[in-house]
Amino acid sequence: MEAEECPRCDTGLPPWLATFADLMSLLMCFFVLLLSFAEIDAIRFKKMADSMKDAFGVQREIPVMDIVKGVSVIKQEFSPSTSPEPAVVNEIRQQTTDAEQQNLDIHDGKEQKGEVDVDDAVMEAVAEKIKREVEQDAKALQETLKKEIEEGLVSVETEEAKIIVRIQEKGSFPSGSADLDAGFLAVMDRISAAVAKSPGNVIVAGHTDNVPISTARFRSNWELSSARAVTVVHGLLKNPAIDPARVMIEGHADSRPLVPNDTPANRAINRRVELILERGNDVDKGDMLIIEDSKG
Repeated sequence: MEAEECPRCDTGLPPWLATFADLMSLLMCFFVLLLSFAEIDAIRFKKMADSMKDAFGVQREIPVMDIVKGVSVIKQEFSPSTSPEPAVVNEIRQQTTDAEQQNLDIHDGKEQKGEVDVDDAVMEAVAEKIKREVEQDAKALQETLKKEIEEGLVSVETEEAKIIVRIQEKGSFPSGSADLDAGFLAVMDRISAAVAKSPGNVIVAGHTDNVPISTARFRSNWELSSARAVTVVHGLLKNPAIDPARVMIEGHADSRPLVPNDTPANRAINRRVELILERGNDVDKGDMLIIEDSKG
């Protein structure tokens, strides 16, 4: 009977908890606003931190004006007021005599010299390989242009890693003109075919004699020599096998004569267009690797 007379409690949270939660939320928002409006004085904060450190610190600093006198390699602490007891340390020192130093210098010199000798040998082998290839390509060009060489229209020479094909003015260009003769076009086709087979860069350089020229088309020998070089390049590039990136044009006028311009015959020799096939920059790196492997 007493259990039935006890009133039942209401379900859920008590009503006062909602008011308490609102109060806590308002307080939190209030302090957040205070924090957002506050400005921290860094200097004052540092002073306060230093004062706290001095008040609660356990270490005492002793100013030392003299040089540290600790000599022990074992003990890490020292006291400026008392002289520390030096620890017993056994020192082992090794001295090199003059004779041993001389032997070391000779040995190092041999090693360095050996490295230089190996590098020189590699470079000489590569240069010799390039020279043989240049001579072979030059012989092939001479066989291709044998008829023109016999007639004195073209000459083929070698100079270190270069093949120089000289096209004389006779039979190739009319006097004072940059247009190729019709009979020389077939020769240009054979020259371009040979150049396409030969690797390396191609420099086409025009040259004249020292007789001044001033026409409606060419103001000087500079323009004439450059125009003739351009004409030869156009003849070369008719062959699609020649990469235009390999070709470079130069005009030298009378600045680089082969012989003195003192006779008509010598001036005729100086009027020319040179095709210079350069080797060396295009050497395959595989050749270097093969040579280096062969020495090991």
